Amino acid sequence: MPTTRERSRRTHADVRLPGILLGVGLGGFVDGILLHQVLQWHHMLSSSATARIDVGTHPVDTVHGLEMNTLWDGLFHTVTWLAVLAGLGVLSARVAHARGRVWRSRALWGWMLVGWGTFNLVEGLVDHHLLGIHHVVSGRHQTLADLLFLALGAALVAGGWFLQRRAATPAGGPA
Repeated sequence: MPTTRERSRRTHADVRLPGILLGVGLGGFVDGILLHQVLQWHHMLSSSATARIDVGTHPVDTVHGLEMNTLWDGLFHTVTWLAVLAGLGVLSARVAHARGRVWRSRALWGWMLVGWGTFNLVEGLVDHHLLGIHHVVSGRHQTLADLLFLALGAALVAGGWFLQRRAATPAGGPA
């Protein structure tokens, strides 16, 4: 019969991949729903006129531009939705023996924060800085907002890493 510590370590390892997938998907949902739709600060191609790659010009103040941005926002949401479905599927397959305990697990929530932060870092570096296809906000505070987005991503990764590490140590108790 496995000890509490052995069960904790096994659960910790079992939730890494699904936690990261869920974090990427849910982090993408927060970005897409809050920043793209609710606050309408940007869309996927809203800065395409000044982008470092040629994705065409899709300003959000024309019907065609808004249609293209809505299409690309929808594709973005599809990818984040698939990440959540994949995370839930992997999680369900790996922890059928302890679903209730796993949802209360600091390891799972830590890995989800790592996934969300990783999403912010990759999306911020690639879309905001390397490609320039959109920014958190346009205008006077564009660079500051993009850097704060990256800082939030780094903080989420660090906080999630710390949380999941505490779940793996005896001092943190069972995961």
